[in-house]
Amino acid sequence: MNRPYVGILVGEKLYQSIPSGRTGHENLSFYVESAQRYGFVPCFIRIGDLMPGQTQVKAYVPAHGKYVHTTVPVPSVVHNRGIFTKKSDERKLAALTAGGLRLYNRRNRYGKLMIHRLLMEDHELRPHLPSTVAASPSALRMMMDMYDALIIKPDSSSIGRGVMKLERRQSGWRLTYPASVSTSNRSWKTLLFRGANIPALLLGRMRRQRYIIQQRLPLATYQGRPFDIRVSVQRGREGHWKVTGMVAKVAARGAYITNVAQGGSVCALERILQEEYPELPAAEIMNGIAMFSLRIVDRLSAGLPELADVGLDIAITRDGFPMFIECNGKDQRYSFHLAGMHEAWKATYDNPMGYARYLLDQLPGESSRSQ
Repeated sequence: MNRPYVGILVGEKLYQSIPSGRTGHENLSFYVESAQRYGFVPCFIRIGDLMPGQTQVKAYVPAHGKYVHTTVPVPSVVHNRGIFTKKSDERKLAALTAGGLRLYNRRNRYGKLMIHRLLMEDHELRPHLPSTVAASPSALRMMMDMYDALIIKPDSSSIGRGVMKLERRQSGWRLTYPASVSTSNRSWKTLLFRGANIPALLLGRMRRQRYIIQQRLPLATYQGRPFDIRVSVQRGREGHWKVTGMVAKVAARGAYITNVAQGGSVCALERILQEEYPELPAAEIMNGIAMFSLRIVDRLSAGLPELADVGLDIAITRDGFPMFIECNGKDQRYSFHLAGMHEAWKATYDNPMGYARYLLDQLPGESSRSQ
């Protein structure tokens, strides 16, 4: 019997780079290896080639060590690894799902305020959530009255783009903001102001884009630099959520953003705990972060039923208490690679393919081919 196809939906840029093999941070060979183990063939597709009601689709398929562009039957199960923000794309994906396609992580860009509100519904998670509100001049003044340090960030951006810091000083307030809103910004500017005289720069950014304002927490540091923890949480072969791995992201010296794209670096969390916080039981702290992360995804998946593959940013206080920062629906898995955590990096590809096998086995007439 022929092996079934499982689709991996990717963005246009990645799709076009498949023949050359220059696929950036995505390691397609890991998908191929796992798919073979789970008894199906991965095919890489783009949204422009998918149409509701069609039975075939153009795709790149692995063959003899390379990728062949061919036509395959429309897969019954598809893992979304693209970000699609156009309304027309959202309508198409909704129509495909309504037609029976099992598309997991269909939507992988969620507003930070929406995620915060979902998590606030769980009373046990509330102590782990920084105070968060939608940005407006009046909301900013309210938060400035309540806290001495704030983080102001776009509601829907990723990899640290556009994040600003506001801190109370003796002479007033200091705003630190990125010199550019590019994904590779490595320099920041500061601006001082007094009281309610909110700078025009800050007001202008809040008018042009939806921002949120968060209480800035006194979190643990490593060598004097802020760090947080990327926790990969995924559904796997049994259909259940599991923690695939966790890795610390450390801000560049003098910076407040931990994202690698913004100059941050990566490090094994256990090393940080052993070097900087020897009084904390490292295994217990890491287990607590894992349990906390699973609680988060259980709450999120109750409101977002197609969720299956996320990267959580978690911070800890100096006594090891975990705090939620944000949820990334399209996890940038290469942090594990940069930290030399090869097995965890590879597992971030394997689990989604295991989950595809789980979904295939739920379909009528499909028999399990897993090993």
